Amino acid sequence: MKLILWVLVLFAAAVAVAIVAQDLTGHASIVMPPYEVDLPIDIFIAWSVAAFFAFYIIVRLLLRVFGYRQRKADNQLLSGIKAYFEGNFNQAKKNGATALKLSNSSETKAIGAVIAARAAHQLGEITLGNEYLAAAEQQAGDERSLRLVAQAELLLADGRHEDALEALNVLYSTGGLQQTAVLQLELEAQKQAENWDAVIELTDVLAKRHPVNKVLISKLRHEAQLENIKHKASDLESLNKYWASLSSMEQSDSKLVVAITRAYMALGDCISAHKIIEKSIDECWDDELIILYAECLDYHVSRQIECAEVWLKSRPNNGHLLLTLGKLCTHCELWGKAQNYLEASLSVEPGLTAHFALAQLNEKLGKHELAMNHYNKGIEFALKQMR
Repeated sequence: MKLILWVLVLFAAAVAVAIVAQDLTGHASIVMPPYEVDLPIDIFIAWSVAAFFAFYIIVRLLLRVFGYRQRKADNQLLSGIKAYFEGNFNQAKKNGATALKLSNSSETKAIGAVIAARAAHQLGEITLGNEYLAAAEQQAGDERSLRLVAQAELLLADGRHEDALEALNVLYSTGGLQQTAVLQLELEAQKQAENWDAVIELTDVLAKRHPVNKVLISKLRHEAQLENIKHKASDLESLNKYWASLSSMEQSDSKLVVAITRAYMALGDCISAHKIIEKSIDECWDDELIILYAECLDYHVSRQIECAEVWLKSRPNNGHLLLTLGKLCTHCELWGKAQNYLEASLSVEPGLTAHFALAQLNEKLGKHELAMNHYNKGIEFALKQMR
């Protein structure tokens, strides 16, 4: 409608100019060797105005034709985004691919390609999704951040963490401060790759960012520390350095203390394991550490008994501590004390371990009937727990 009104206005203006030109006298010569045209001035003005109007209309029509293609691409892109979030991945794939094909804008091409690639990935069409991302790289190379982030996320979804890290490294090569979401992608990639040192480093960075799920970041850091202890448990020097690198707060974390204690025991370093347990128990009680205290026994057991009996004064009815003391006394052949501690443990907290410890003690004392009785009771207790 607007175009029709513009045409009417332009023709009206042309008529007005022609009427005014009738009162003008003179001629205008147009020389284009070897041609020469001589026109009255009024006709020249009228034709000039008409030519200008015609040129203007043609330009407007051409702009509308080419603008229609871009508008269609934009509409396809919006429809594709809507379909993707509605879960209509087939439609999203088609709309995104159409926007990629029609648009003259690199931004629209990149977004269309990413929508099509994500939708194809949701449909299990991995190869096709990769083709869309490759098309984005070729046709919208200046929008590399969008493409690389999408590529890394899709690779991670397929469990291809090495390729995802490679894509993120290409993104990092552009420099600048990376978005929190990008660092979270790398965190997941490093976790899949079991690069626990890198995971811990990233959690340090992300903990200072806002907004992030601080609880989740803390949990991931804790998991990485536990895994790091397991991986360093094959080398005593590495284990010592890693434990020394942790903060005092981390060294008082019961789960980390249990993990590092098991690691030292696996390497045969009972002294370090016992020292860590003793320090931790003085700061915060943990039954699992008390149970571990009776493992990996060496010539320092008498000192361990002294420490455990000090703890017993503040926790006289702790079944785990009584059981540990019974095992330590058995190791030192303190038969009477061992029997008293084990029987006290059994009365406070009946269990398979206490029955078996008493059975082994009675075997050493030659009381085979009592030993067999405790073995049977231990098995009965275990069977009841399984029901």
